[in-house]
Amino acid sequence: MSRIGRKVIAIPEKVKVSQQALTVQVQGPKGMLSMDVHPRIKVVIEGHEVKLTRPTDIRTDRALHGLTRSLIQNMILGVTQGYSKDLEITGVGMKASVKGNVLSMALGFTHPVDYTFGKDVDIKCPKPTQITITGMDKQRVGQVAAEIRGYYKPEPYKGKGIRYVGEYVRRKQGKAVS
Repeated sequence: MSRIGRKVIAIPEKVKVSQQALTVQVQGPKGMLSMDVHPRIKVVIEGHEVKLTRPTDIRTDRALHGLTRSLIQNMILGVTQGYSKDLEITGVGMKASVKGNVLSMALGFTHPVDYTFGKDVDIKCPKPTQITITGMDKQRVGQVAAEIRGYYKPEPYKGKGIRYVGEYVRRKQGKAVS
């Protein structure tokens, strides 16, 4: 049984948390995030901490309790520190570059693959084979990284493709010649 929902969320000095009806807004140095809270979960903001309560101990209430607490904590971390995901491109001739709000990738296809991203995330290429995605919203940063990785997932024979930094790709043995 998870007890994450019972933990109190500390609000840092530069962060302002407010609630209007079922919407929780978190404002900090990097910007503002908002989230709709499930009606069964009650959010109480007291001074420099946020407490969440649930009406009963049924399974769905316990799950929503921990989930809501984690999402609010992620919003607070997002507006103070931000989140980032790093991708690496492996393969001969594969590279990426950013021009404006378009990530252009040469992935061995007959055409370049372009990914247009919004203002909520920032994509940089420190090297032609590295992509760094940063932003306030943890879910959005992860979603953008997954969409970019989906253009050419790492294949198991030569390991070519786009992968997360540190991701292990299980390699297969090629065709055996006898």
